[in-house]
Amino acid sequence: MHFRQFYVGCLAHASYLIGDGGEAVVVDPSRDVQMYLDEAEAHGSRVTWVLETHLHADFVSGHRELAARTGATIGVGAQAEAGYPHRALRDGDEIRIGGVRIRAIETPGHTPESLSFLVFEHDDDAKPWAVLTGDTLFVGDVGRVDILSSRLPVADLAGLMYDSLHGKLLRLPDETRVYPAHGAGSLCGRNISKDTWSTIGRERAMNAALKPMTREAFVADVTRDVPETPRYYLYSRDLNRAGPALDAERPMPPALAPAAFAAATREGGAVILDARPSDAWAAGHVRDALHVSLDGQYASWVGTLLGPEQPILLIANPARSEEAVVRLARVGYERVIGTLAGGMDAWRAVGLAVRATPSLEVGALAAGGHRVLDVRRAREWEEAHLDGATHVPLAQLIERAGELDRGAAWAVTCASGYRSAIAASVLERLGFARVASVNGGMDAYRRAGLPGIVAAPVGA
Repeated sequence: MHFRQFYVGCLAHASYLIGDGGEAVVVDPSRDVQMYLDEAEAHGSRVTWVLETHLHADFVSGHRELAARTGATIGVGAQAEAGYPHRALRDGDEIRIGGVRIRAIETPGHTPESLSFLVFEHDDDAKPWAVLTGDTLFVGDVGRVDILSSRLPVADLAGLMYDSLHGKLLRLPDETRVYPAHGAGSLCGRNISKDTWSTIGRERAMNAALKPMTREAFVADVTRDVPETPRYYLYSRDLNRAGPALDAERPMPPALAPAAFAAATREGGAVILDARPSDAWAAGHVRDALHVSLDGQYASWVGTLLGPEQPILLIANPARSEEAVVRLARVGYERVIGTLAGGMDAWRAVGLAVRATPSLEVGALAAGGHRVLDVRRAREWEEAHLDGATHVPLAQLIERAGELDRGAAWAVTCASGYRSAIAASVLERLGFARVASVNGGMDAYRRAGLPGIVAAPVGA
């Protein structure tokens, strides 16, 4: 058996190819499917099945693209009610890839249609070699149940998650390998480990969400302290149910010369998205540009701050323009109406105006003179923050900016500086004139041993 995990770091998304006997199955594919085709070809296999653990909300699946290119059958949970040709899978259904046997088990909770897939390395094996758990069981965590509106209440989904975990997954042998659909950084869980695989035995011993507790206690625990839900999730989920567009239906946007790009920005309606590194954006950018650097969870934050219907004019380093477009398409954002040909160098060369945004070192922050805005998530803030700081999570900043004094000099901080640069651009777009981003964020502030940190009580 040939088994490979693929990992898309910006979405913390794991997908899988399993091959044997000249056939291969891909599980939970990313939208850019060429990597699976290359892997199958390198091992003399043809993709005959594409399996989905559920209707994903945080990325657009490549299931339809793979099926179109290979003739593979798509398998998805019967309750998904998918709108494209597929085989509806139910508990106990099996497929074979060469001598490998794969069994679907229904594990609802994260979504009503969620499946996990038991992988038996040999057709006559009594015990599974691994289980692909989708968003039901992660390394160090379990899937959220509150992300999507559903015909089932959140408490009911949480109860189903408990049943799936304790009635099915935790009954597997301890040595069974666990391969989830996400790792650390994904908003589909709360405390996912950086490890990309585990075993049932390790999760039984180490996963705090699996410690002995009643069903009622589990429901209460899994529904509290959850992160924000990006606005694009429902859109991506619905795209995955209907069947996303094929690559041939998604041409690259035109590269616009600076004058044409500037004219397009004046026509109104489109958001200028600057995807360059944060230091380059701070040094000089087009006025009113939203900044989200490619060097981080770019697509997720764009999908949190902008709606999928929003036309986008994109600025990136020229060598990375295509990457910037492709990564947006991974979450279903396809309304990029143009990119800036030649990037900001070309913009400056023709004398078009730029705006700079100050950056602050943590020492200057400690010296005072600024109001501090902390845009980290609630749990990060509660663990430790600067005394006197104002807290507004980045995902809520657009809606809550009216709570902030527009005349104040704001120093924006997060954990490392990535989100604070995004937040500074949001505030500038909303008319705040005195905004600076703190280099290195609270991580750098702690390392420097500077005063004024309010820490959560021990054991809190």
